[in-house]
Amino acid sequence: MEEVNALFHGFAVVLTPHNFLLMLVGITLGVLIGVLPGLGGANGVAILLPLTFTMTPTSAIIMLSCIYWGALFGGAITSILFNIPGEPWSVATTFDGYPMAQKGHAGQALTAAFTSSFIGGLVAVIMITFLAPLVAKFALKFGPPEFFAVYLLTFCSFVGMGKGSPFKILAAMTLGFALGAIGMDTVTGQLRLTFGISELMRGVDFLIAVIGLFGIGEILLSMEEGLEFSGKSAKINPKVVWETWKTLPKYWATSLRSSLIGIWMGITPGGATPASFMSYGVAKKVSKNGDKFGTGQIEGVIAPETAAHAAGTSALLPMLALGIPGSPTAAVLLGGLLIWGLQPGPLLFVEQKDFVWGLIASMYLGNVVGLLVVLSTVPLFASILRIPFAIIAPVIIVICAIGAYTVHNAMLDIWFMLAFGVMGYLFKKLDYPLAPLVLALVLGDKAEDSFRQAMLVSQGELTIMWSNPLVGSITTLALVLLFWPLISRAIKIIRPTPVDELSKQQPVD
Repeated sequence: MEEVNALFHGFAVVLTPHNFLLMLVGITLGVLIGVLPGLGGANGVAILLPLTFTMTPTSAIIMLSCIYWGALFGGAITSILFNIPGEPWSVATTFDGYPMAQKGHAGQALTAAFTSSFIGGLVAVIMITFLAPLVAKFALKFGPPEFFAVYLLTFCSFVGMGKGSPFKILAAMTLGFALGAIGMDTVTGQLRLTFGISELMRGVDFLIAVIGLFGIGEILLSMEEGLEFSGKSAKINPKVVWETWKTLPKYWATSLRSSLIGIWMGITPGGATPASFMSYGVAKKVSKNGDKFGTGQIEGVIAPETAAHAAGTSALLPMLALGIPGSPTAAVLLGGLLIWGLQPGPLLFVEQKDFVWGLIASMYLGNVVGLLVVLSTVPLFASILRIPFAIIAPVIIVICAIGAYTVHNAMLDIWFMLAFGVMGYLFKKLDYPLAPLVLALVLGDKAEDSFRQAMLVSQGELTIMWSNPLVGSITTLALVLLFWPLISRAIKIIRPTPVDELSKQQPVD
């Protein structure tokens, strides 16, 4: 009951005209940041952080957090319309969202993505409101072995649950690990795979790789097939939102499961990107239409978007309760707290009630306002597909180049983007999956750091991965998923299915 009273007090703080206006401004800016490839929520919040120094901490955090919510919503727009992820966590959305748009269902895909984001964020905020103390204690149990076990689980789920060739998945993932190793070793400080090029010291940026693999790669494929001078069919029907909403309730299990995966990855903290990949992989394995994923299934949009928003929202909990940021954006907000003279931790809930509960209330209202803003523009965004691709392709290339350049303000990044574009084209022509490469590139260095720290603590003993029930259970589950194709094959040999038995009994002509 105490949490409910504090939450109502937070709503009173947020609903002042000044703070509500800042919320609307933040949501709008966030959507624009999410749409622009290469900028990202963390970069957008960091760029706009100086604007809040003259505000009160409560007003500042409301505006900055709403920029974050807007970026979470906006990242799906270019992913679905042009196969260009506006945010790292939107990569998994492209797998089914873009095929839906190509089939003329862009409105349904956008509505499903926005609504799923809202549901994931709402479930995460409710969890933050009532379970903050318990979750904070749970997050303290995670050390380097637990972090590596979570990353291992994410990698293994792709190998074990993937529908394609395990060897192609492993090959793509290995290439991603190799690219992720370029740059300075964060443990020893030594340079790796830089070949004397000083610009490679900072490594290969994930956003540049994503822009090239998906954006430029898709344009190269379209050029090979012949650029179209007629637009795609895109029904500008305001009723598309209501029609899509009618179909969403039957996917309630996917939404709930994805929300829980997202909350877990946000608190641990794994982040929104691995949460979206893991949720998509689980949905693909569990769904009765799993073999059709990648061809334009609405369930393939619901799963990653729900998980990403749940993870992005719940990542703020360890930041507030423990001072441990659960995502890059949470890390930027943590820096803002320190600048404003606030010390994150358990005492923050006692000493700064207006601040904490104003932030939590802004999560509720920010999600609602963000949903209304993006849903009202679904027909407008869907109508962009009516523009012939031959006209819009050069615009996309320019936007991609600008996005790649702004990551580090380096011309070399544009050449990297083009190289990744050719790689993405070759991967699609040779039927190699892009998702494992992207996943390994974004999480490879973090997994390596966690593993090496765990080995330093245990003096090289792998038994640390089973040193307590938490890390042991996660590691065991990861290994089961890794070898699941072999395990399932062995089970079929030992215990044939009734269909197999029947086929053996049929006479052969």
